Amino acid sequence: MSGGRRVAVVTGGASGIGRATVERLVGDGWNVVVADLNQANGDALVRDLTGTGGTEGADRGQVDFVRTDVSDEGSVEAAVARAQERFGRIDAMVNNAGVGGAFGPITELELEDWEYTFSIVSRGVFLGTKYAARAMTASGRGGSIVNTGSLAGISGGAGPQAYSAAKAGVINFTRSVAVELAAHRVRVNSVSPGFIRTPILGTGVKKIERLLGDVQPWPEVGEPTHVASVIAFLVGPDSAFVTGESINVDGGVTAAGPRVGDTIGGDPAARGLVGVARGSTGHESTVRRRTGPGTAQASG
Repeated sequence: MSGGRRVAVVTGGASGIGRATVERLVGDGWNVVVADLNQANGDALVRDLTGTGGTEGADRGQVDFVRTDVSDEGSVEAAVARAQERFGRIDAMVNNAGVGGAFGPITELELEDWEYTFSIVSRGVFLGTKYAARAMTASGRGGSIVNTGSLAGISGGAGPQAYSAAKAGVINFTRSVAVELAAHRVRVNSVSPGFIRTPILGTGVKKIERLLGDVQPWPEVGEPTHVASVIAFLVGPDSAFVTGESINVDGGVTAAGPRVGDTIGGDPAARGLVGVARGSTGHESTVRRRTGPGTAQASG
């Protein structure tokens, strides 16, 4: 038992965004159960956070690991039970486990690969939410559930078909369940990372910097800690009135949209022009060419 410390379960918590989230929460004083399929990574994380030179200290939380297959109902139920048995409660559930899943032309994908992708990405979020919500509702204290969505779940072209469809389901599921659980003071939100430097990108991680200033307006590579800080906000008291939201952590990729003007040369600003287009109103458009910072001359 751990006194009054808040307790979280983080699935997929042994690497990438999950690991960064565990490290952040433990540093903030949370006790955390890491639920991950990779035993070696889980054991290493526990050693790193509790061993000599690690992050132990009076103000830091404790960490435990339980090998978990998020596609298996009994395994997820056991992970939530582990938090209650080890630390006496559960205040937050971070459904973060994921895989890249099936990829290739839609005409060539195998059904079993498609279903495997959904079993981890989508079913895992459902099961984590189901058992965390049971425990939080029964406690009478409520809690916070955070699901990891993705930029790929918002628009096409940001991930393989199965992964993108499953993540879109996660985002919609989050909103639906947030409405259902609000009366029990259980908040449900999601974060949708953009291009983050994590192992799930595989060899693509070496090419991520090519996106800067083009696909991604923000000039720095996204790191797991960027997402972890948003998750820490969503499970904490400062977000007490936030539920049913999907927060994009993508360096402005979604805000930038398709950026057609950049591609076909149709963006007047990119050509040094300023003005107003009046379309078919019958009034003349105004175009000025910039000649320096804050200075422009009429050109027609």
